[in-house]
Amino acid sequence: MIGGLFIYNHKGEVLISRVYRDDIGRNAVDAFRVNVIHARQQVRSPVTNIARTSFFHVKRSNIWLAAVTKQNVNAAMVFEFLYKMCDVMTAYFGKISEENIKNNFVLIYELLDVISGPPCACVNRITSNQTRPPLNGMLSWQSSTVGEILDFGYPQNSETGALKTFITQQDSNINHFSLFFLAFLDVSDCSIRYGTKEEQSQITSQVTGQIGWRREGIKYRRNELFLDVLESVNLLMSPQGQVLSAHVSGRVVMKSYLSGMPECKFGMNDKIVIDKQGKGGTTDDAGKSSGKQSIAIDDCTFHQCVRLSKFDSERSISFIPPDGEYELMRYRTTKDIILPFRVIPLVREVGRTKLEVKVVIKSNFKPSLLAQKIEVRIPTPLNTSGVQVICMKGKAKYKASENAIVWKIKRMAGMKESQISAEIELLPTNDKKKWARPPISMNFEVPFAPSGLKVRYLKVFESKLNYSDHDVIKWVRYIGRSGIYETRC
Repeated sequence: MIGGLFIYNHKGEVLISRVYRDDIGRNAVDAFRVNVIHARQQVRSPVTNIARTSFFHVKRSNIWLAAVTKQNVNAAMVFEFLYKMCDVMTAYFGKISEENIKNNFVLIYELLDVISGPPCACVNRITSNQTRPPLNGMLSWQSSTVGEILDFGYPQNSETGALKTFITQQDSNINHFSLFFLAFLDVSDCSIRYGTKEEQSQITSQVTGQIGWRREGIKYRRNELFLDVLESVNLLMSPQGQVLSAHVSGRVVMKSYLSGMPECKFGMNDKIVIDKQGKGGTTDDAGKSSGKQSIAIDDCTFHQCVRLSKFDSERSISFIPPDGEYELMRYRTTKDIILPFRVIPLVREVGRTKLEVKVVIKSNFKPSLLAQKIEVRIPTPLNTSGVQVICMKGKAKYKASENAIVWKIKRMAGMKESQISAEIELLPTNDKKKWARPPISMNFEVPFAPSGLKVRYLKVFESKLNYSDHDVIKWVRYIGRSGIYETRC
């Protein structure tokens, strides 16, 4: 259970303060500011214990979110709530910044009351027969019976789709009159619009029912389903080309615009599934096209809409999708990774005042594909006085402030190579220590999944409405990006 939630700026000033339990005092605000934000040494641990009080914090740009408790709580649950709170705020007003938080503080307090406020604290004073004149810049509250994100410190409902059903934004710009009027009201009294009894019944069913992430009665003229496989490939390679460590972190992000309450089934070339099918004499064309039959997923996590029982027994991902954009699953793999690029470095010292550097990059994917946003960073010594660069393709520039040569290429096809040569002049120094030679890093974007993951099928079933799987327009896209992609030199 969470005793309180505080949001700070980079100066340690409190932007949002919400206490849920009596065992958390206001002195907890100052304790976190002094011991974490203004600490003399950087606090690396996300959990800090101060005077028998535990502070769980996450940081977004220059904003700190801290959950406080004196109980022995599940740390994973608290961090999951904090990350979910960040997602909710991002869904409502975009980037999490001090300006956006100040401009939307009423909205945030409403969300905290709904996410984690005392049970129906603000709803009990509202009846469906009441009407009030609208307050410019305030929120819309549509239901008299809703579920809380946090109930007396216990996380309840943090699904963005469900929250937007009964908390909506009409105008984020609050004028001075509204702020003056708000000062005489409880924040939870800021209500504008009340739904009909049918709307209230639908919201209540959605929040308290088994499918809290999707409401009934959704209709679209055209049923569409977008699926993005987004992967980040991480690599550490030796100068001789030996892979020291490599792994891929992936996400499957979907946008669903489907009518009714459809059930979707999603299949991929998972090693366990392919092995089972291989015993039955079937093959996987998608696996063959990628050069290997299947991939071995080390670990994965799913959205709450996925039926885990079916995944454990059948290895099929079956779910009723939320409306709009959501992250269906995350996964990680470490075997049989397709490395999009190979970096071959050659560094030669010419005396004590000169370095000759040559770097060759080779693309390792199909010639029909194009890599984009390629950037290679070649580190230089601290005593560099000048650099002369010659590159076959793209543009290269020495950045003294970053002690690196930055080489940028807009596009590069598969099975190609390019190189850059540089002469680095050094200032004489009395330091006898040799240059540490930091690794060469690389950024890029490729139109395939480096893990080899392929979508085998994506099916939609809707029994109540008159449309079938063939009536749904489906889009699948693969994007591979560099994570920490480094080669030692």
